[in-house]
Amino acid sequence: MNGETAIKGGVYSAQRHDSGHKHVAGSAAYVDDLTEPQGLLHLCLGLSSVAHARLKQVNLDAVRAAPGVVLVLTAADIPGANDISPTHRHDEPILAEGSVEYAGQPIFVVAATTRDQARCAVRLAEIDYEELPPVLSFAEAKASGVMVTEPMTLARGDASAALAKAPRRLKGQLAVGGQEHFYLESQIALAIPGEDDEVRVICSTQHPTEIQTMVAGALGVPANAVTTEVRRMGGAFGGKETQGNLFAAVAALVAKKTGRAAKIRPDRDDDFVITGKRHDFLIDYAVGFDDAGRILAVDMTYAARCGWSADLSGPVTDRTLFHADNCYYFPDVRLASEPLKTNTCSHTAFRGFGGPQGMIGGERLIEEIAFALGKDPLEVRKLNLYGPGRDMTPYHQQVEDNIAPEIIAKLEADCAYWARREEIAAFNKASPVLKRGLALTPVKFGISFTLTAYNQAGALVHIYRDGSIHLNHGGTEMGQGLYTKVAQVVAEAFQVDIDKVRITATSTGKVPNTSATAASSGSDINGMAALAACNTLKGRLVAFAQENWEVPGDQVAFLPGFVRVGNQKIAFADFVNAAYLGRISLSSTGFYKTPKIHWDRAAGKGRPFYYYSYGAAACEVIVDTLTGENRIARVDILHDVGSSLNPALDLGQIEGGFVQGAGWLTSEELWWDDQGRLRTHAPSTYKIPACSDRPRIFNVELLKDSPNREETIYRSKAVGEPPLMLAISVLHALSDAVASVADHRLCPHLDAPATPERVLMTIERLRAEVAELDGRVA
Repeated sequence: MNGETAIKGGVYSAQRHDSGHKHVAGSAAYVDDLTEPQGLLHLCLGLSSVAHARLKQVNLDAVRAAPGVVLVLTAADIPGANDISPTHRHDEPILAEGSVEYAGQPIFVVAATTRDQARCAVRLAEIDYEELPPVLSFAEAKASGVMVTEPMTLARGDASAALAKAPRRLKGQLAVGGQEHFYLESQIALAIPGEDDEVRVICSTQHPTEIQTMVAGALGVPANAVTTEVRRMGGAFGGKETQGNLFAAVAALVAKKTGRAAKIRPDRDDDFVITGKRHDFLIDYAVGFDDAGRILAVDMTYAARCGWSADLSGPVTDRTLFHADNCYYFPDVRLASEPLKTNTCSHTAFRGFGGPQGMIGGERLIEEIAFALGKDPLEVRKLNLYGPGRDMTPYHQQVEDNIAPEIIAKLEADCAYWARREEIAAFNKASPVLKRGLALTPVKFGISFTLTAYNQAGALVHIYRDGSIHLNHGGTEMGQGLYTKVAQVVAEAFQVDIDKVRITATSTGKVPNTSATAASSGSDINGMAALAACNTLKGRLVAFAQENWEVPGDQVAFLPGFVRVGNQKIAFADFVNAAYLGRISLSSTGFYKTPKIHWDRAAGKGRPFYYYSYGAAACEVIVDTLTGENRIARVDILHDVGSSLNPALDLGQIEGGFVQGAGWLTSEELWWDDQGRLRTHAPSTYKIPACSDRPRIFNVELLKDSPNREETIYRSKAVGEPPLMLAISVLHALSDAVASVADHRLCPHLDAPATPERVLMTIERLRAEVAELDGRVA
């Protein structure tokens, strides 16, 4: 940098998370850690105990008379709209009115002087239900034919005709389970009433503007009366994009009704029961291919159990179809979604937003073909990759930045794939009980909101006379390090150390009309908005220097800690103070909208994604064939983040995303009983990965010298969601290990999650099938 000492904390440098030391010390303040306002009321929701019923009578007299109870609210007490639906369908009331559609649906809310009093009071409700048959299973949902939103079909060519002409054809079905977000900080909202119709909501949400909108609607006031504030979340993973609407709305309703601050923090069981999860899918597929294993035609239907309302199921199932191809070219293809209505909680966004389920379907095709031809799945994967003349997706977007072949080739060599394949085969032949498996799977993940309007962001930057900088933007911090990355962008722009940049809580009162921090777009859009604000300020400062010191613009440069004006170097603080004295505005907003993207859902054509992020993982597992228990022995990951803004944070996101994905595909199983009651609603019954579940050998590398081809923030790429799908390698490694009990003659058809029970049942089924096959041959 012009011979100058580099700044501390600029882009491309490994910086700690801005709150990392506070996380370790326990001093990071979350909503429940804030000093409680005087007279605070604590809330608890009264929930439906049945999955589908008319409400014949709701008697809350005993609830109102319970000790400490100050207020009880029902749907009739809502002054504005009884609606928190994020879609135009208006199908999600805050509190049930006339009927309930899932076990756990809120019917009323209790406000009491203590949390325990509120929790005890809700149990005193006397509710008379007229029960109706619930729709719970895929079979029931398909038979009912009711969908929560419009389905979508993507098509290119004539899949039916191409299937009929294909030399080889296969068809099958794959079940993929859902996943609980299990954020460490539960849903929470604190509402503080203000003057007139104003209210301030401090909450744990990925979408402050949606909270503002829903609260304003419920209160019947304009959006400018509601301010939403978020400093940090204790995890979110998509579960706080829409699911926080309920909690913020009831807190605000109580606060304005009583004139007292109100807070709601459900316990873990209630949080589980009330809120939506990752969608589970039933995938029907048919694939045509040639004798080499090249795919000729694909027809797939992705049916999703969406729950009782639309929520985000439309865009989730759309993105599922967008990622059914993963890295592979389908010459003739038809992909269809079925967003089915069920009497369960309304499923929602979860890291990957339907993309992981789509990819799993595409990878099953590869596995089926490999077993049918007696080939290694990696050979079939490489044969079917996008390439020259084979670069058009099922949604008619050209794949222009395809680096999947490069990543796969490098990882294949670095992890010694073929040597290990031989060594594992020898081990399995000699080991009657323990079986090892190996798989290498790629990832191609589209980056952008598929709702084009969400691809925008705003920022606000102030420079103070002492040279310190105040930064605010529309993105939210949920542990991923977004605040740190955007602060690095600002530090780089002004060439100051990062400790000069003050990161402040996201607030709808500072930056309006924010988009959700989701779709892996946080750094892309908020970083660019902050840079735009910085460039506006720099433009003013350069113009001031030209006028004040009478130098041409090309002789004004921002250097580390200084500004060069002609032949003199002026300390940054002195320079901005001089600008202040010269009556130059030192505050600016910034705005950014993602270019090039467009999407026509009705036609199934467009460019929904600005670019793709790529990666690949090679996973080795070991399975006990007597119990189905298994471990991840080794993982090698090569991941594309473009020119990394912060390698330390990016590595953390890749490691965490992989482990979360592995949990989804192995140990995390959601189970509703035949009455529609969620039975896995606590850590005792729902198993997220523990420290001991991490890969014993965990090698993670960022792809070097691969800047983003598109003009993203400092040529970086998104890193939030794509790494989760690297864990698909775990499912396929388990499948490979299981297949060894039948000498890889039969495709295991291993569904997800591959719990020890499911692994064991698959092993026993394969052994029975191969014995029957051998009997027929004999």
